[in-house]
Amino acid sequence: MKPAQILRSSISDTSNVTTGMIITYHLWSGVFELAKRADLDYIIIDLEHLSHDASLVADICAMGRRENFPVLIRPAALDFTLIRLAMDLGPCGLLVPNIESREDMEKIQEAIYLRPRGQRRPGGLGNYWVSDFNYDTWKTEVEDHVVILPQIESKLGLQNLKEIASHPITTAMAVGPYDLSADLGVCFDPNAPVLKDALTQIKTAAAAEQKNMWMIGDGPTLVSEGYNFVCITEPIMFLESQLRQVNHKTKGTTPAANNLVLP
Repeated sequence: MKPAQILRSSISDTSNVTTGMIITYHLWSGVFELAKRADLDYIIIDLEHLSHDASLVADICAMGRRENFPVLIRPAALDFTLIRLAMDLGPCGLLVPNIESREDMEKIQEAIYLRPRGQRRPGGLGNYWVSDFNYDTWKTEVEDHVVILPQIESKLGLQNLKEIASHPITTAMAVGPYDLSADLGVCFDPNAPVLKDALTQIKTAAAAEQKNMWMIGDGPTLVSEGYNFVCITEPIMFLESQLRQVNHKTKGTTPAANNLVLP
């Protein structure tokens, strides 16, 4: 799938900054156009925290395929059926929450690959990805390029970084900074040394396998810290932030500090 190849090429270039957004609170077809017009490089449709209409998700994935723009999905959980169904919607990749071991990576592989490499039974609107339904076509047009981002969100995940990063289906490492901070006992202090150290561990483990790391937060700050595969916002949270700033600027008042980061 060309959008997956485009995203893989972008994040493998360490001289390049790859930016995107995760859509959690409100999904509509126009958000795809907004992302394109803003010159973002990808979007992630979040199915972990809210259940968006499956037909709408599939339509936006199809828009991504037609426009060669990467659309990924975050499934609700590490579950064979949920991951398989997410793949059936036609994304170019997945951001998978709360990965803690190589065994978890094997579960993902089972759900994204057809037999003999996995147990996936493809169907749904995602069938429009491929030129025919032969195994070799699924493998070369979809499976060989699918982007998989395992999210580290726990101390157990930190203990198993090497085996997660080295797994063949791992495209780049990822993190859920809010949930990880909670598991580390510093929910949510983005400057806590234990969290900073954990992020460094994830980034180092990825680099050891010549892979990148996905990080969410303030884009310019993340780039200054050495990240180049970043998620810069959630659109509704961005709208709220900008409304707050304009409102307080108009009133001549000072807004309260807000360091919200999606998990």
